[in-house]
Amino acid sequence: MFGTMLCQEMAADSVFSGITTFGRLPYQPCLAAPDVQYDIAFLGAPFDTATSYRPGARFGPNGIRQGSRRLNLCGGYNVPLKTNPFDSWATVIDCGDIPVTPFDNAHALRQIEEGHFSILSRKPAKAADQPGPAKQRRTLPRVITLGGDHAITLPLLRSINRAYGPVSVIHFDSHLDTWRPTVFGGSPSEAASINHGTFFYHASQEGLLANDTNIHAGIRTTISGPSDYDNDGYCGFEIVEAHEIDKIGTEGIIKRIVDRVGTKNPVYLSIDIDTLDPAFAPATGTPETGGWSTRELRTILRGLEDVNLIAADIVEVAPAYDTNAEQTTIAAADILFEIMTIMVKKGPLSKTAGEAAGEL
Repeated sequence: MFGTMLCQEMAADSVFSGITTFGRLPYQPCLAAPDVQYDIAFLGAPFDTATSYRPGARFGPNGIRQGSRRLNLCGGYNVPLKTNPFDSWATVIDCGDIPVTPFDNAHALRQIEEGHFSILSRKPAKAADQPGPAKQRRTLPRVITLGGDHAITLPLLRSINRAYGPVSVIHFDSHLDTWRPTVFGGSPSEAASINHGTFFYHASQEGLLANDTNIHAGIRTTISGPSDYDNDGYCGFEIVEAHEIDKIGTEGIIKRIVDRVGTKNPVYLSIDIDTLDPAFAPATGTPETGGWSTRELRTILRGLEDVNLIAADIVEVAPAYDTNAEQTTIAAADILFEIMTIMVKKGPLSKTAGEAAGEL
């Protein structure tokens, strides 16, 4: 009875008032406060000038935070994963947004890389002196980035590479995003060649991806021809198409992903909200029908709890195209709730040290 009354008393403050951070986590202006410590940090990257269709993802970080307001209402316990990420060993905070210019893509991508690396490269609140999987066997905090269009993943991987070296990538999306610039959008300039459909091509060319341990999941777009799939293989990816869930189910999808990336390698997770069918997430830059449901994606994510996730992003949330019910931003927030829970349940990254630890 007391617990119910306390929950009711908390409801107004938790949902209707106060500044909006992810899951109403404590806010710290981390980029301006180098002494702040955390184990998991949420960080916004409000950038959308590398998108090919609908703009608007620069408002994604704000929209996702708005969609997350109820996450820790009355506790925040994740029943399927049997963990409460809001009440655990981990110090979890919202670091706000990286200042990103909308006028110069090349400069904006540098801002994102440097902002992310500033947050990533600090000592975590826990286990900072224990050996971990990063270079020099360091243990680092985890960073979850709120996009932004999908081009932000390139500077994020550049930042990750500075800290870890090449990493394996799990990529949830309806599109390959490994297109050669001459195929997708042309390449009239170096800046124009980097967009939200080519960034993994550049990541491969720059050596940011671990060889042949990367995987797409949820793919269902049209392509220019079979050579796009050949090129994708050259970039080091395996493909799980969206329709395969009809034959192998969520368990089969999970197995394909885990078999590909393993449970020891440092893994970066990138989720384009258009993995979901637009019936569940209409507010995105390039919607594609025939996608997975919110329930299916959350189930698949929970099945990745043994994977060594070192960082993650969610991208292409464009709130201007959402319904009044905020279904896309709520879905994005709930997806991040699953990711945050997995990270907390896994423990500090020092626990993953060993064969996967960097020696540089």
